[in-house]
Amino acid sequence: MALKNLRHVPRLRFPEFQNSPEWNEVSLGALLVQTPDYGVNAAAVPFSKTLPTYIRITDINSDGQFAPCPRVSVNVDADEDRYLKDGDIVLARTGASVGKSYRYREEDGRLIYAGFLIRVRPDPQQILSKFLAVYLLTRKYWDWVRLTSARSGQPGINSAEYASMSVSLPPDGRDLAEQQKIADCVGSLDDLIAAEDRKLEALRQHKKGLMQQIFPHLGETVPRLRFPEFQDSAVWEPMKFGDIASRGKETFDPRKSSDTPRLIELENIESKTGRILGVAELEKQNSLKSRFETGDVLFGKLRPYLQKFAQPDFSGVCTTEIWVLRSKVVLTRILRE
Repeated sequence: MALKNLRHVPRLRFPEFQNSPEWNEVSLGALLVQTPDYGVNAAAVPFSKTLPTYIRITDINSDGQFAPCPRVSVNVDADEDRYLKDGDIVLARTGASVGKSYRYREEDGRLIYAGFLIRVRPDPQQILSKFLAVYLLTRKYWDWVRLTSARSGQPGINSAEYASMSVSLPPDGRDLAEQQKIADCVGSLDDLIAAEDRKLEALRQHKKGLMQQIFPHLGETVPRLRFPEFQDSAVWEPMKFGDIASRGKETFDPRKSSDTPRLIELENIESKTGRILGVAELEKQNSLKSRFETGDVLFGKLRPYLQKFAQPDFSGVCTTEIWVLRSKVVLTRILRE
C-alpha cells in the first residue's frame, strides 16, 4: 500500500517516462512474497564439496558481490528453502556492515545464508529484484540505515524494521517498464565496471609475479630479478620483524574524551590491496580504541588470511582487532606479499 503524502519524481528521468505519474513510497514488506527471514545460526567450517557453501556478511564486498576469502561451508542438514534462489536479496542486520546487501546470482553456486543476514524475496509482479538491488545502493537507503540502526551498543536492523522501510517506486503497475529501464541502465554500467575489474585483476597478477622475482626466495640471498644498477651490489640480509617495526600502544577512550577522531574498522580496509574504504562513525559509548599516526601501518589481526593492511595518510583511531605498526622502514610493499 502506498504511503500518503510522499509522492515525488526523480531529478533525472528517461525521456519516455517524462510525462508518467509521480513515484510512490511503498513499504518493502508490501513488495515481498513472504516476510523477511533470518539465516542459519551455525558456524562456518572449511570448504567441502560435500557440504553447502556458506555466505556470511564478510563474504559480501563493498560492491555487493559474493567475494569469499576463502570460500567456506556450513555443516547443517538444511532444507531447500534455506538456499538462496533467483531474485533473493540478503541484507546485513548487525555490526559495522549493517545495511550491506547482496542479490543472489546463480553463477555464484548454491548458497546458504548465515544468521546475521536477512533474506527478502521480492514479488516480481510488483518490484524487480535488480531494481531493488539498485535502490539498496542509494543515498536515501543509506540515510535510512544510519537513522534506523543508531541504537545504544552495537548497531542493528531487524526483519520487522526492514519490512517497514519505504521504497521509492515508479507507478508502473504490472508493466514495470521504468523499473526495467533503470535496472538495465545500471546493469550495463556494472558490466563495464566488471570488465575493467578483470583488467585490473590481470595487472595485479602480473605485479604479484613480478614481486616474487624482485624479492629473494626462502633460502636465497639475492633476488632472481635485479635492476641493472644493483647487479653487483651486496647480498640481502634477513632481519627480524621487530627490527623494522614496533607496535603502537597508545590508546583512546571515546567515553572519556570529547574528541571525534576518524575511526577505521576492519570492514574499512579492503583485502590484499591496502585501500581504505571510507571511515566509520565514532560512537561515544564504544570501547577502547588504538591510536595511529600518519604513516603507521595498520594490520588486521582478526582472520589474517583476509590480508587486510593499510597505511593511512592521516592520523586517527582504529578498533583493537587491528594492530598499529610503527615502521622503521617502509612496510607496505612487504605486507602486500
